[in-house]
Amino acid sequence: MTNSEIVDLLELTGRLMELHDRDTFKTRSFQTAAFNLDKSTADLSNLPVEELVKLQGVGKSVAQKIREIAETGRLTDLDELLAETPPGVLDMFRIKGLGVKKVRTLWRELGIDNLHDLQVAGENGEIAKIKGFGASTQEKILAALEFLQEQQGKVRMDKAAMIANLLRDELTKHFERVEISGQVRRKAQEVDTVQVLVQTNNPVSAMLTLGQLPNLEQNELESSPFAWRGKLAGFDVLVEILLYPAEQINRQLFINTAADAHLKQAGPGGTSLLQSAYTGSYVAENQSVDQVENAIYERAGLPYIVPEMREDEFAFRWARNHRNDELVTWDDLRGTLHNHSTWSDGKQSVADMAAYCRKLGLTYFGIADHSKTASYAGGLDAERVRQQQIEIDRLNAGFGADFRIFKGIESDILGDGSLDYDDETLATFDYVVASVHQTLTMSFEKATTRLLRAIENPYTTILGHPTGRLLLAREGYPIDHRAIIDACAEHNVIIEINASPYRLDIDWHWIEYAIQQGVMLSINPDAHDFAGLLDMHYGVAIGRKGGLTKAMTFNTLTLEEMSEYLQQRREQIRK
Repeated sequence: MTNSEIVDLLELTGRLMELHDRDTFKTRSFQTAAFNLDKSTADLSNLPVEELVKLQGVGKSVAQKIREIAETGRLTDLDELLAETPPGVLDMFRIKGLGVKKVRTLWRELGIDNLHDLQVAGENGEIAKIKGFGASTQEKILAALEFLQEQQGKVRMDKAAMIANLLRDELTKHFERVEISGQVRRKAQEVDTVQVLVQTNNPVSAMLTLGQLPNLEQNELESSPFAWRGKLAGFDVLVEILLYPAEQINRQLFINTAADAHLKQAGPGGTSLLQSAYTGSYVAENQSVDQVENAIYERAGLPYIVPEMREDEFAFRWARNHRNDELVTWDDLRGTLHNHSTWSDGKQSVADMAAYCRKLGLTYFGIADHSKTASYAGGLDAERVRQQQIEIDRLNAGFGADFRIFKGIESDILGDGSLDYDDETLATFDYVVASVHQTLTMSFEKATTRLLRAIENPYTTILGHPTGRLLLAREGYPIDHRAIIDACAEHNVIIEINASPYRLDIDWHWIEYAIQQGVMLSINPDAHDFAGLLDMHYGVAIGRKGGLTKAMTFNTLTLEEMSEYLQQRREQIRK
């Protein structure tokens, strides 16, 4: 059991105990333990009770529960609670804004125990009549239900890649060649079909093999002699395994990777990419995938487009002025600027995060812990800012000229668009990431005005996750992207591509306009631990999808260039 799995079970137990009005003290003990252990770097599954109780928020009773989870993969208390809870009530917790108390009220007072009945009650106006809800809450619930329905059956980019890799690893034990294709290969931020191609000259035998593999659950009605369709146990997303002989698999890898809108694009002679793929001969011995795909584009009279960009006609507009080797890559990144530590809600210290960055070959690490308004995340008041900066000075004194920690902060954008520190405190930072974290329900005009004022603040260096969205969980607040990007161009503000697969915000469709306006983008992991730093891979993928070049990526600047840039910005503010 991983730490996150253990914490999830503790958190769910605490939530259901509260739902069922269990002993308040015991309920709080589970909730407190889950909250504190979420930041723990200790290997919970391998710690004995006497070591677990030394961790913050963990008493002897909860420590024993953790041991039960680690040894059995289950928790008896939770199993009993789940037996008393309709599955649909658990689904109601997915609705943003519905906490335990509201879910309990809906269940107990209206008898609502599933999402369908919740929607009907909202449409009939019954929810608004309940004390403590009202028309506004009812409207938000209905909007959240609509959003969830639209996202059903989808997974984020990171989970899709994990599923695809699991499939490939298993299938390569049985088949000569297996290729990840479709949305996963072109790095879609949300995936509704995880697709792999299998090379075989005997589809009947291949289907029999697939039918014997563990964890594959076939949908026979949706399958065909050459296409296995179903799910991987434990994941609510369609899995598609397509069977092709050796002479077809390269062309089919191209066809299945590209979106329909991309395949319809035609060259000067009128030949579309789809026509080129089907009419050309691409079966030469030992031809690589790259050779075949290049030949398909060449036959159509079109420039080669990298897999990430095979969405629509945008890639060909981009290609008129750019080369593929201009696109940003992981190796181009020189540092990282939006990261958290144990000073706020991170899991590792500043020193450890910086050391891991050095191992990754980066030359600078920017710490941007939460600011004072984010008290729920251990945000730093002015005194703690000063203490952290003293620590950073001490750490920097131990580095050579090839590495540096920059002093940043993720300053909350308040409701009126101001930042949550005075100018004297803001002036102590090397840079400021300005982000919205609270009061996310805003009109188009309110959200845009709020961000515009933050951008106008001379201390704002980077605009963090501009829409505040959480993929598959929460829509972003509506903003006038053009006005925001134009303002960033006017005030020399960088826009973040938040590389967390939960966010990927700003959306890739706006990268082209930002570049046209001369606005640089920073691929920021918003990392809270070592693994989070690697999320920059997702940011690179989304950046490439939107045509982001190395030249327009802020954190491809060298250490010397970044130091000079930030120093000049501070000097301009002082003038």
